[in-house]
Amino acid sequence: MGDGPQVRAQLRRTIRDFLSTRRAAVTPEQAGLPPIRGHRRVKGLRREEVAALAGISVEYYIRLERGDARGVSETVLENIGRALRLDEPERAHLRALLQSAGGVRPCRLITAAPVLRPPVQRIVDSMTGTAAMVIDGRWDLVGANTLGRALHRPARFVFLDPAARTYWPDWDEVADDYVNGLRAESGRNPCDRGLTALAEALCAGSAEFRARWERHDVHVRTSGVRRFHHPLVGALELPFESTPLASDPGQTLIMFSAEPGSPSEDAMVLLELSGGAPSGTSGWPARSRR
Repeated sequence: MGDGPQVRAQLRRTIRDFLSTRRAAVTPEQAGLPPIRGHRRVKGLRREEVAALAGISVEYYIRLERGDARGVSETVLENIGRALRLDEPERAHLRALLQSAGGVRPCRLITAAPVLRPPVQRIVDSMTGTAAMVIDGRWDLVGANTLGRALHRPARFVFLDPAARTYWPDWDEVADDYVNGLRAESGRNPCDRGLTALAEALCAGSAEFRARWERHDVHVRTSGVRRFHHPLVGALELPFESTPLASDPGQTLIMFSAEPGSPSEDAMVLLELSGGAPSGTSGWPARSRR
C-alpha cells in the first residue's frame, strides 16, 4: 500500500484529532483573548478563535482541520502553531502530517528492516561500560552493544507483558515515551504499515496504550535518568542521552551510563561480564518474544 486512499483517510483523521486535541489544551486566557461571559461549550479554543489568532478565515481553518492540506504555506503553519501554542516537536509533527497529506512529502514505503551501518556499529561496540543501542521509529532494536541488548525492550513488552512494570519502576514515564515516539513516527511516515499494525495491535491489547495514543502527544525525553530492575543484576539507576542519527533517518542512538563509583556502575560491570543475559537465554522474558 503506497500513498493510497486508506493512508490519506487516516492522515485526515490524524490531522483532525491532533489539531482538536491541541485546541482543547489552550484556554482563551492563555491565548490572550478577552474573557467571555456565560457558559462555553468547548473546553479550549473554538475553531473561529484559532482562525482569528492565526490570521486566516474560519472556512480555511475548518478545511485544514478536516485534513485538506492543499497549498498550506509555511507562514500559515507558523501562525497556527503560534495560535495553538505548539512547541517545536508539535510543530514538526503538524508540518509532517500536512506535508504528507498535501503531497509535498510522499510516504516512504518500508520494505525491509533498517540496518546499522558498520561505522556506527563499531562506535557502539567501543562504548565499554555504557549501554548503547540504536532503535528505529517503532522502538525496535537496529543494533547495540552487549549492555544495550541487555537493557532494550520492545513496545509490545512495555504494554503486553506484566513484567514491564517490575522492569521499569517508573513505568508510566517509560510508557509515555514509547507511545509518544510511535505517534511522532506515524506522522513522519504514515505509510509504515508495520507501525500501523503495531499501533492497532497495542490499542486492541492495552487500554493504557490506547488512552495515551488518543492524546496525540509527541514529546519524548531525550535525556534524564531511567531506573531499571534487571532480572540479572537488580536495581539500576542510569542517566541517559539520546540523539537522532542524521545520516540514518529514523534511527536514534540511546546511551545509558552509570555514575562513577555508584552501585549501578558495579551492576553494569557484572551485567557486561555476564554477556547481558543468564546462560542459555537471550535475556528476554519469554512472554515478550514476538
